[in-house]
Amino acid sequence: MEFFCYHRDRPGSLALRHEKLEEHWSYMDQYAKEMIARGPTLADDGETPTGSVHILDLPDPAAARAFAFDEPNYQAGVYRDVLLLRWRNALGRTMWDFPGGRDGGNRHLVLGLGTDQAAGAPTAPPDRDELIAYGPLLSDDGAARLGTAALVRAPDPDTARAVLAPARYADVEVHTWRFGGRPS
Repeated sequence: MEFFCYHRDRPGSLALRHEKLEEHWSYMDQYAKEMIARGPTLADDGETPTGSVHILDLPDPAAARAFAFDEPNYQAGVYRDVLLLRWRNALGRTMWDFPGGRDGGNRHLVLGLGTDQAAGAPTAPPDRDELIAYGPLLSDDGAARLGTAALVRAPDPDTARAVLAPARYADVEVHTWRFGGRPS
């Protein structure tokens, strides 16, 4: 089962986040085989972290909850909240398989939350070249579609937002995002 996990930083927690960095990476190293995508969301300055995205394949919702809530930054109080939902990998690849590579261009997390169930399940946009990861957000049992999450390379937030049809969602969020993991 695939899961989308977005930990949002608590205001004023940057120093604690830096203090916990090695613990965070060591924790994530345990999940290297399960990772589909990972990386921080960033403030308008493009440098200050505002959250942490992890998309992974885990056995069940209980394992996903353990992943999200045992995470060292969560345990230390870096995060203010956690969005944890099942997700379906519509592209069938990891971020490391993205043809555009790890660097170059602006990257964004786009979340469409709350859907019009009568509209049917969304499919990936026809131009997949700029999609790093894409798929529906689902309930624990996979029966209800609760939104869509995409990681996309786009020149600006408005172009990134256009990946989702805004009329399908109660809200669409766009966050600056970058490939995560230990520096090489």
